[in-house]
Amino acid sequence: MPRLPRDLDGTELARDLRKLGYMVVRQTGSHMRLSCEAPKDGHHVTIPAHSPLKIGTLNGILDDVAAFHSMTKEELVDLLFS
Repeated sequence: MPRLPRDLDGTELARDLRKLGYMVVRQTGSHMRLSCEAPKDGHHVTIPAHSPLKIGTLNGILDDVAAFHSMTKEELVDLLFS
């Protein structure tokens, strides 16, 4: 599996997730709420706008997004960060 980036901040992750159709729908304090309508009924994920994201937080977000899009986390990491 490709290594997860260690210096990624929340804003960069939100920008990278646009490749999968996510968009920021609101921001409250230091947390951004992203939504994606495709391919199913919709998916929401909250990303802290911290710099850098803690690796466990990033891992959890990527697990959630990969599961929703029916792909492995490895495929998602390749798509977003390669």
